[in-house]
Amino acid sequence: MGLDTPKIRWGILATGGIAATFTEALLTLPDAEVVAVGSRSTAAAKEFAGRYGIPRAYGSWAELAADDGVDVVYVATPHSAHRAAAGLCLAAGRAVLCEKAFTLNEREARELVDLARGRDLFLMEAMWTYCNPLVRHMAAMIADGVIGQVRTVSARFGFAADFAPTHRMRDPEQGGGALLDLGVYPVSFAHLLLGEPDAVQAWARLTPEAVDETTGIVLGWDSGAVATLSCSFVSDLGAPAAITGSAGRIEIADGFFHAEAFTVHRPGQEPLTVRLADVHQDHDRGTMRHEAAEVMRALRAGETESPLVPLDGSLAVMRTLDRVRERIGVGYAADH
Repeated sequence: MGLDTPKIRWGILATGGIAATFTEALLTLPDAEVVAVGSRSTAAAKEFAGRYGIPRAYGSWAELAADDGVDVVYVATPHSAHRAAAGLCLAAGRAVLCEKAFTLNEREARELVDLARGRDLFLMEAMWTYCNPLVRHMAAMIADGVIGQVRTVSARFGFAADFAPTHRMRDPEQGGGALLDLGVYPVSFAHLLLGEPDAVQAWARLTPEAVDETTGIVLGWDSGAVATLSCSFVSDLGAPAAITGSAGRIEIADGFFHAEAFTVHRPGQEPLTVRLADVHQDHDRGTMRHEAAEVMRALRAGETESPLVPLDGSLAVMRTLDRVRERIGVGYAADH
């Protein structure tokens, strides 16, 4: 049985920047209602609630999880807390949309998936790229053979920042490093097009705190396909992507994870550029809106996972990220 309420009632767990951006996206959706926010700080929860007109503010995650007036919780903590926060909500009977990277490792992700499936509850990783109408259209074109058999995927995502040693990006206790924060995008992009790789190689430059600041990854498939991926928080890599096939290639100039346009190049033909406006009426970068809309569609349909972001796919991405971390020598306490 799905939900048949006029509006899906959302709870927001955490009050940082990504929580604010997602809440702002929800407020533009007529069938969404943000009814509660939870934080480890009562003051932070009340400030966030006041900023967005949210009626209930809780000074603990447990209080938010216990709110029977919440249909689904968006978990927006750093990924080091995803297992605890999402698990608390699932245990309380709440559906969950959990930010990426899904967890710190595949074991934690498996625990969440098993918990959700055991309780027949909806759970989805917030991999907004998979919900982007243009990316979905591109993947469908590739599946239909527009560039033939996929042979290579390349994608990178990076920016230059000067994070203090105590910043979460450099803190192993908070799952720091470029890989889980930024590399999850190119890795997930390669998975979308080719599935889980058969071989994984990687190299990284580590910070003094022993997390990766720049990582290069090569993924291989028994089909012969290869993906070359990179991420960094000390180098401005941009976010371009390219897919080559036996009969052409597709290029995304930048922002592949919330793509607004891609260009198809085929021998003997004029390049074909496809834009978001061509496949969807939403012309802005409303990728979070598409993600939220997919969650609400699934809840109303009584589905416990989204076909766009299947849980087995999220587990596969986490396995690949684990293999990359093993290659580059980055470990977390949660791995033991």
